[in-house]
Amino acid sequence: MKNLICATILAAFGGGLLGATPCLAQDTSLAAARELYVAAEYANALNMLTALAGANTSKTDLQTIDLFRALCLLALGNTTEANKVIESMLTIDPLYRPDTTDLPPRMRSAFADARKRMLPGLVQHRYVVARAAYEAKNYAAAALGFQVVLTGLSDPDLGSAGTQPPLSDLKVLASGFHDLAAKALVPVETPTEPPPPLAPPLPPTPAAPIIYSAEDGNVVPPQTVRQVVPPFPGRVLLAGAATIDVVINETGGVDSARTITSLNPQYDRMALNAARTWQYKPATLNGTPVKYRKRLQLTIVPDAPQR
Repeated sequence: MKNLICATILAAFGGGLLGATPCLAQDTSLAAARELYVAAEYANALNMLTALAGANTSKTDLQTIDLFRALCLLALGNTTEANKVIESMLTIDPLYRPDTTDLPPRMRSAFADARKRMLPGLVQHRYVVARAAYEAKNYAAAALGFQVVLTGLSDPDLGSAGTQPPLSDLKVLASGFHDLAAKALVPVETPTEPPPPLAPPLPPTPAAPIIYSAEDGNVVPPQTVRQVVPPFPGRVLLAGAATIDVVINETGGVDSARTITSLNPQYDRMALNAARTWQYKPATLNGTPVKYRKRLQLTIVPDAPQR
């Protein structure tokens, strides 16, 4: 059995499977991995193939590497990890179908079983991604995504599932959105109009003032002049805290206040109303008053138990 697998892998490296990726065939590391396959040193070959799958590896090369990683794992009897590699390949490209001419029967069965098991879920996920691209008006990505969905729905590995809900309904939706996305990609010709008369240039819009914060170490923070925190209405049974942000302007007043962490809706409103009346000595940058964002935490503690 070992010799049969070894001969199959050798044929794959020298034949059709690597013929489509000549850049890999010229790689000395991959050539060394081939020699390890020939010698049936599958564990060493697996380590070398894993090292080849770098960040700059192209999609086609990575598919070839992963295919042989799965072959190696099957030869080692590690069916679980081999299936994980196959599932990862199909997750990246649901339409991927390897050339089974030189693959051993176990590898052909593993791929066929994985495609039948995963394809319905992968097709539905690709539809969700394509629909999100369409909603974001990324029509090129949407059209491509819906085409992948339609091709996947026509795959024979889906069997009868492709003709029944929810996949049968998905086919109608994907077809309609694909046509809409493709139509949106076609530029609409607009009639040429004479250019409008030249208008005087608008005055430049003044830049909005920068709002500094505690992250700006060269800014002197504001100093509190009046910061009255309202008491919590009613009894406090549990400790808690509300966090609010206030923007202090160049005169020390509060321009705006907003809740970051809520404690209680009623108390949040009371705290924000109070914050807009607070007064500070403004923050300064090189002696010049500047706007400053300050974050405060308002903590409440439980009332003392009544005797």
